[in-house]
Amino acid sequence: MGITMNLFDYLIQNARRFPDKLAIAHGTGPFANWRELRQRAEKLAAGLGLPPGARVAILSKNCPEYIEILFGCWAAGLVVVPLNAKLHRREVSELLESCGAARIFVSDDIETCPDWHATIIGSEDYQSLLSSAPIAAVDRRPDDPAWIFFTSGTTGRAKGATLTNRNLMAMVAAHLADFEALDATHAILHAAPMSHGSGLYILPYVARAAAQIIPQTDSFNPDNILDLCTYYQGVGMFLAPTMLQRLRRAAERSGIVPSGLRNIIYGGGPMHLEELKRCKRIFGNRLCQLYGQGEAPMTIAGLNRDDHWSDNDSILRSVGWPRLGVDIAIWGDDDTPLPDGVTGEIVCRGDVVMAGYWENEKATNDTIRNGWLKTGDIGTLSAEGYLTLQDRSKDVIISGGSNIYPREVEEVLLQAENVAEVCVLGIADEEWGENVAAIVVATKGITLDEAALDALCLRSLARFKRPKTYYFWDELPKNAYGKISKQTVREQLFPAAGNQS
Repeated sequence: MGITMNLFDYLIQNARRFPDKLAIAHGTGPFANWRELRQRAEKLAAGLGLPPGARVAILSKNCPEYIEILFGCWAAGLVVVPLNAKLHRREVSELLESCGAARIFVSDDIETCPDWHATIIGSEDYQSLLSSAPIAAVDRRPDDPAWIFFTSGTTGRAKGATLTNRNLMAMVAAHLADFEALDATHAILHAAPMSHGSGLYILPYVARAAAQIIPQTDSFNPDNILDLCTYYQGVGMFLAPTMLQRLRRAAERSGIVPSGLRNIIYGGGPMHLEELKRCKRIFGNRLCQLYGQGEAPMTIAGLNRDDHWSDNDSILRSVGWPRLGVDIAIWGDDDTPLPDGVTGEIVCRGDVVMAGYWENEKATNDTIRNGWLKTGDIGTLSAEGYLTLQDRSKDVIISGGSNIYPREVEEVLLQAENVAEVCVLGIADEEWGENVAAIVVATKGITLDEAALDALCLRSLARFKRPKTYYFWDELPKNAYGKISKQTVREQLFPAAGNQS
């Protein structure tokens, strides 16, 4: 079969070297040691009874079982498909259909799951899987898929970034080399959703036998996070910038930064310079910044802890230097490299770049050119080699670390009777980074009901995607090609600032 590479090998090694050491905690209570976690995962693998390569979705808020499901799937050679627990039922159905999921694990507090071979986490059905005789992990090749990370382009159509064993192990290597020298005395606290970045960071911590801590609170609670960093030592975590801001405020109120808090990695949205300086004053030498995408998981560029102590604001405004094993370039419209300091599209290559989009050859070919991933983000490379983002992917709104795709919201609003035109964009918000705004044009002579539009969005979209603000205009500005000019819309909304996103 040639070279084999299975993420489950990390767990096997830990069960042999540190069998009795804490592997997973729920709040302040232990859930499993490394020996128990391996046994539970191998039993799940057997109970699933699925052929290697089958897709298994997880629709759940953070819980201890999340980790054993991941490793149970990998033991069986399956492909995990973590889904955002905030998604609408329609959106979940579309993603399950897209990846051809054979089974889905759902936490009992999720009400948006369709009937799709679902197993409720912790139910009798779930426990019956754990009663199976354990199986040995199957062999997998480096380029076999292991994780499908659903993302979208500016069209809003769901695309599954296919991450292989090689991609994820390259991510692990870059993390351990660039950000954290982890060992078995450390832990990660999953304050952010495990369906996104925090879940990807399970792997480098497991690779070094560092414990996984899952808070008992369902939503992000800064005070609880600080309490857990008092109870545990050597704690790291991943936070969206809005979460980091809330944690900073909680630490300021309490006047204490717990000694157990070792490291915070932030990313997934814009971090404004003044807020970063406030966080530095409170948290000291504990901050790292990442820039990545689902297509290059958590791993394109970054600022490590030492980089944050630069006196150069240009460096602090940047997203740092290329990560281990990653090349970055800036391309022009004709896909040719641009000189240092010239603005263009950010592209990258390396073992971390996805294999492609799941069963979407056209999107893959549009996004990967000769091994280079076209990120869709605009930026510059300095002569010193650090990367600065000038703008996010064309129109994507990033609110609280989550991507919201305007066209998806626009298409829902256009279903409303007497809505003639819609423009959805992000407007700056101090806490969330951006909020969704909808500029709506009604059929002539008609007055639209904002509450009815909001209800329409809630019937079709996750709550966090709906517009927070509505503007009702007589017409929308167009460019020479007859397309709505979002830049002009922004300028008309905010004439002093021009572009507020």
